Amino acid sequence: MAKRVAVIGAGSSGLTSIKCCLDEGLEPVCFESSDDIGGLWRFKEKPEADRCSIYRSVIVNTSKEMMCYSDFPVPDQYPNFMHNSMIMQYLKLYAEHFHLLKHIRFQTTVRGVRQRPDFSDSGQWEVVTVDRDGREETHVFDGVLVCAGHYTQPIKPLSDFPGIDTFSGTITHSWEYKDPDPYLGRRVVVVGIGNSGGDIAVELSRACEKTFLSTRKGAWVIGRMAGKGLPLDMTMVRRVRDLIYSLLPRALLNWIGERSLNQRHDHKLYGLQPAHRILDQRTIINDDLPGRILVGELVMKPNVQKFQGSTVVFDDGTVVEKIDAVILCTGYDYRFPFLPSSLNSGFDGDMKLYRRVFPPSLEHPTLAIMGLLLTKGPIMPAVELQARWATRVIAGLNHLPPAEKMDKIIEKDIQANLKSYPCPKLAALQVNYISYLDTIAKEVGVCPNIAWLLLRDPAVGLRVFFGPCTPYQFRLSGPGHWRGARQAILTQWDRVAKPMKTRPIPETSSFSLFFWLGLSGGAAMIFALMAMQKKTPLFLNIS
Repeated sequence: MAKRVAVIGAGSSGLTSIKCCLDEGLEPVCFESSDDIGGLWRFKEKPEADRCSIYRSVIVNTSKEMMCYSDFPVPDQYPNFMHNSMIMQYLKLYAEHFHLLKHIRFQTTVRGVRQRPDFSDSGQWEVVTVDRDGREETHVFDGVLVCAGHYTQPIKPLSDFPGIDTFSGTITHSWEYKDPDPYLGRRVVVVGIGNSGGDIAVELSRACEKTFLSTRKGAWVIGRMAGKGLPLDMTMVRRVRDLIYSLLPRALLNWIGERSLNQRHDHKLYGLQPAHRILDQRTIINDDLPGRILVGELVMKPNVQKFQGSTVVFDDGTVVEKIDAVILCTGYDYRFPFLPSSLNSGFDGDMKLYRRVFPPSLEHPTLAIMGLLLTKGPIMPAVELQARWATRVIAGLNHLPPAEKMDKIIEKDIQANLKSYPCPKLAALQVNYISYLDTIAKEVGVCPNIAWLLLRDPAVGLRVFFGPCTPYQFRLSGPGHWRGARQAILTQWDRVAKPMKTRPIPETSSFSLFFWLGLSGGAAMIFALMAMQKKTPLFLNIS
């Protein structure tokens, strides 16, 4: 009999977890508290407690070729950076293609997950759910995959702002923000310069009387486009680049990166420059932020010191008056209230996870957390590999090292990140994108062998090593091999170009180009010969 696995959540992580269960001969049952798939990417007019929430204008910061599932490319006509509604379309295509919907129980909320009394022998879990009619039910599962997302518990650090109780305007979190309409013609302070803070501040600056963006530390800001207008991540996230970065001094790399960004817009002049170096923390992806500062519609400010009614005082002593609203872009608390509290054994109640997937404290590795990580790259390919690994472990095909060894690896990873992220809780979440993918891929047995590829299939090997690290690389061989992976790699740039080819432009004739080059070159040679002829007699006379 197939092992039964509970998948909690039907967002992008939950869907690929269902598929991976099916690939390994497991029986998945997915519990989704809403009435549709999509999770984070599903826009709703009003935020709902304990669920992810996004604003109407959200566009993904990673390009379609980099963020797609490894055996299901995004349709070539889709834009390279998709609006949340198009990501929803893609997820529905994926779910339909692999027949995943029949495994999902919608409007069913997980209230608790606890070990069975005989867990030390069976490794089984009891999952308590409540359906749309309020009926509670207890299920028994051989494994649990938590795909509930970690953008559900907004942090509102109101106690950090003295005098906040005297402020009569509205105070909301980015989790509650939907669009700029309620702020039309008002004066707004946005606190926090993460990706959400930058997006919201830019959007508000087009509707508000004045928008202020307050940041404690600043940030390096880069757009979605690289040279020639190509997707940034497809030019930056490459194996060859990782190799070069590992060989050159970090100080030199920081200097090159910062100089490149400052040539686009001087971060110090624009009030953006952070204390940290560019490689130490994640950059902010925003195409419009510098432009809104340049036209004066968005004003950069330091950290908020205190409130005095509708007046906001900043750390540098400057004051802005008549503020109508404050939007806090201050992050989220990564907690899963339905899980046993005993799993929160890390710093500040954080969940210790081996390779950001398995709690090492469990006697049997039959529970895994999907997507609880931060990286300088797309999340979906990382989560898909996590799910491929986790399902193989639950199926008994892969095994984990002893708990003591897992603890040492966790601590080593945290220590490596503490210089850039002094908070241990944040340091634990950080992973280096390509090396992390390769680490998990080696566990599954699907890490591409570059040397072998270069010998056996140079066309693919060269693209894998020198080109973008697209997810298809992890379907070329091993468990879950996909026959279309090779062709997907060979045609990835075609899919990048497809949505932009909307206006026919005649190709420049190569014959014409070579004709004029040849003609100009011939003329230059004739003039050179004429000049030499004039000078030759002189040389002859001298000899």
